[in-house]
Amino acid sequence: MSAAPGRPKQARSRLAGVSPDMGCPVGIPCLANAWPRCRPGKAAATRLPNKPLADIAGLPMIVRVARRAAESGASQIVVATDAPEVAAACATHGVRALMTRADHPSGSDRLAEAVEQLGLADDAVVVNVQGDEPLIAPAMIDACALMLAAQADCVMATVAHALTDPSEFANPNVVKLVTDKAGRALYFSRAPIAWWRDGGGQPNGALRHVGLYAYRAGFLRRFPTLAVSPLEQIESLEQLRVLWHGERIAVHVSDERPGPGVDTPEDLERVRRLIEG
Repeated sequence: MSAAPGRPKQARSRLAGVSPDMGCPVGIPCLANAWPRCRPGKAAATRLPNKPLADIAGLPMIVRVARRAAESGASQIVVATDAPEVAAACATHGVRALMTRADHPSGSDRLAEAVEQLGLADDAVVVNVQGDEPLIAPAMIDACALMLAAQADCVMATVAHALTDPSEFANPNVVKLVTDKAGRALYFSRAPIAWWRDGGGQPNGALRHVGLYAYRAGFLRRFPTLAVSPLEQIESLEQLRVLWHGERIAVHVSDERPGPGVDTPEDLERVRRLIEG
């Protein structure tokens, strides 16, 4: 995927993993067994230059994300990047990295190339973790992968949590989603959905999207061939391309919020304090 909802595309990194026990690969998100991950990292960023290499308590952020992901059930972690300096930093710290083309329009396209380089089977499950999530919960990675493995009619899975703060509900940088009865995504939006007509704009059962995705490798190979959808262009959310083409996305609703990601210098300082303190 390009950027996770509400985040600039340049700053993304992702991991993918494989679960031998389940016969399917999984990305940085992993189950409680061994799987590979693959994560794209880009050094260019508008708000925080060289974000993947930002130092957090003596380690580059991309390495911290990879190590955090290694606490999940994945057997292998791979960083997918188009930046030689990111690949070099990974090598220094014993993290496998794949060099990908620099012209990918989205993170999903980058992962599709990584899937080819890794030679993953079409039924493998690949989990995509953002490279600016050094506090990602390993259990959330596992849950996302397990959700897709259990939903044969879905090509992707993602994560959400309850949203109760009215200011976040109204914030277009906070992506919301609604699901059907079976827990599959109906729509993702920067607008406040579902709108409680009689509630004066207060959230009522609202869900906040977490930019963590699991894919079937075969679908990832097909994703670059899908036409960009009008809704995707309007909302700037690439997951809408998946729904627009009639595919299904399973949603794991987590009881917990994810740790803070890093988009700005202020975010970086907050994460440094949390890790160092």
